[in-house]
Amino acid sequence: MVMRLEKVVPFGRSLDEYIKMFDLSQSDFQSKILGVGDGPASFNAEATQLGYHVTSIDPIYQFTGAEIFARFQEVVDGIIEQVRQTPNDWVWKYHKSPEDLRQNRVQAIEKFLKDYDLAKQIGRYKLEELPKLSFADKEYDLALCSHFLLLYSDFYDYQFHLNSILEMMRVATEVRIFPLLTLMLQRSPHLNPLIAELTQLGYTVEIKPVAYQLQKGGHEMLVVKRNGNKE
Repeated sequence: MVMRLEKVVPFGRSLDEYIKMFDLSQSDFQSKILGVGDGPASFNAEATQLGYHVTSIDPIYQFTGAEIFARFQEVVDGIIEQVRQTPNDWVWKYHKSPEDLRQNRVQAIEKFLKDYDLAKQIGRYKLEELPKLSFADKEYDLALCSHFLLLYSDFYDYQFHLNSILEMMRVATEVRIFPLLTLMLQRSPHLNPLIAELTQLGYTVEIKPVAYQLQKGGHEMLVVKRNGNKE
């Protein structure tokens, strides 16, 4: 599992963003949650403080907190400048401005870093990478994939997406993926074929609106569940 840190954009989201991106309810938080591709999100740290059971996985966890933060500092200003240069691509409702977005990302990674080193030792942050995970069948109740699958459709092909979702469905009973857009603000070309094939395989698949939007048009998640007869 080899990742080059200079190829990574380590932006993380907060617990509140996860709640809105994935329409998380109090009953969801009573379950075992797997965060797939969490990166330097503060979701795990904040959820753990509230007594919830979250495990985060990402290949970036092969690096130290200091290395991840150094990479964040290298890229954050350039990313925010790109956002400023494309004002019509973004919805400034949750985040009020590019400067507010930057501050929110700084707050998220700071909370992550305070939690990361010790929590990594006890297994809340694990070095894992799709499309193959080491967990047991149905080890988790809910798997959340934020800003990876579908978003990077230009870099990962259809088969990778299908294999990754099936693997998440092996280890969890429900999968939620956000957003459904690519980096170019287009619906992922993999989305409809995935829905068709997963449905044919016996899963219940639906698109649900959520109360979060940053990319213009990016306010929906994909939900995949086992149906009543599927084991």
